[in-house]
Amino acid sequence: MVSNNETTAIIIGAGPAGLTAAYELLLKTDIQPIIYEMSGDIGGIAKTVNYKGNRIDMGGHRFFSKSDRVMQWWQNILPLAGAPSKDDLILNISYQNKNRAITLSENGPDPEKTDLVMLIRRRLSRIFFLRQFFDYPISLNLNTISNLGIVRIIRIGLSYIKVKFFPIKIEKSLEDFFINRFGRELYLTFFKDYTEKIWGVPCSTIKPEWGAQRIKGLSITKAIIHAVKSLLLRDKSIAQKNIETSLIEQFLYPKLGPGQMWEETVKIIKNKGGQICMHHRVIGIKLERDKVIEVTLLDESTGKIKTQKGDYFFSTMPVKELIECMGDLVPSDVYRVAQGLMYRDFITVGLLLKNLKIKNKTNLPSINDIVPDNWIYIQERDVKIGRLQIFNNWSPYMVKDPNTAWIGLEYFCNVGDELWNKKDDEFIKFAIDELCKIDIIEKENVLDSTIIRLRNTYPAYFGSYDQFNVIRQFTDKIENLFLIGRNGMHRYNNQDHSMLSAMTAVENIINGIKTKDNIWEINVEMEYHEEKSK
Repeated sequence: MVSNNETTAIIIGAGPAGLTAAYELLLKTDIQPIIYEMSGDIGGIAKTVNYKGNRIDMGGHRFFSKSDRVMQWWQNILPLAGAPSKDDLILNISYQNKNRAITLSENGPDPEKTDLVMLIRRRLSRIFFLRQFFDYPISLNLNTISNLGIVRIIRIGLSYIKVKFFPIKIEKSLEDFFINRFGRELYLTFFKDYTEKIWGVPCSTIKPEWGAQRIKGLSITKAIIHAVKSLLLRDKSIAQKNIETSLIEQFLYPKLGPGQMWEETVKIIKNKGGQICMHHRVIGIKLERDKVIEVTLLDESTGKIKTQKGDYFFSTMPVKELIECMGDLVPSDVYRVAQGLMYRDFITVGLLLKNLKIKNKTNLPSINDIVPDNWIYIQERDVKIGRLQIFNNWSPYMVKDPNTAWIGLEYFCNVGDELWNKKDDEFIKFAIDELCKIDIIEKENVLDSTIIRLRNTYPAYFGSYDQFNVIRQFTDKIENLFLIGRNGMHRYNNQDHSMLSAMTAVENIINGIKTKDNIWEINVEMEYHEEKSK
């Protein structure tokens, strides 16, 4: 236990943001962190689920950042396996052992001898539409022209030219955002149905900030420029600083999945004196004079309720739940906006297969003829599945038997809807039938299966989101409270953005900075922003 004389920080949530905050506090201050995690898992949605030796990455987590600080932070925890020299062409698979293809050079730990390494992985994500593969982001190459047909290609081109001359002047929705960057025809072909599959609402009702958060400066023009540059001069560096995030060609990845990074971080936090309490749910937050003074917790393993005082408080819990925990002290307008915040939930079905029906028809090497994609965006309108992960291609060590195919079928839903309410065995059968329907697998090749459900996975940019500033103005005035991470900020952050929000909050404490503006500016206005000119 922390003594009464020590300065303490209460951290709600053991995901990337919460664990980064604890690590940074222990590294740079005398403040002792206590992390309260309501589940029994480490890493939040960046956890890795181990099912009979086959590992599941919930949603796919590429370890890539334009921030040198984050890239180095990750490598301090898990060093690169065979760190490449500057002349290495790391996109070429150069190492074959036990049917596992990975990139290695002469230096760095051998992944066959230790699990504590990061692999360098090739990024390939494609769109599956009309029972064909298309590049992601979409590109106007011979494959695209052949799959779509010349008439549709002409319509797409004319639509794009039109919007370049007559853009939508004020982007009021995500639909406007997409049309301005890709033209109406390409939006209707590739963006509308898939995006509405993710969110369950029309693109016209989603705020354009989601597009700004997720795809930033990507457009047809930038995709074409990138394709030309790739032919003439390939960026071999891991940092890929001059490439849009959506166009990166390689990334780092822990040997045993993203959760391995956070499990190792927990070991360091504990060794440095930090505390982590699992199965502890925050059910009350006490405020006094614009400060949080204590939290009330339910220990779900014993059913006991306790309180914990602290000097600083970091919240990664959903904003809606945070405001509810503050009780009657919350102004009515803040409470109303919080109640209107919405989230999208998530289901993954893991399938172990003898093989896939779809085969590798690219010029990229693969094991057992498995398609080389990390994940595939399922654009088909006659199925509910949104994305398909192939875990063999994230890390070959995610799969117990490399002679099998281990895949994840991702569904976006809401708690209580038709998909969420399906029984586990019913849902698994439904998912298998969907992949058979679109000719990706054959039912007789399924060896095993499992299902995992996650709540509050994606903070939504609709509902009362357009009034979120009401909540922010209230919470920013609470001097010792820091909202960090994806759910903590109700922002569709990447993993590195969540980490940077935690790092910045700790720096504010160290430097006595009262404003929270620099936390909210991460991935919006700060130097890190990918659209910032170099």
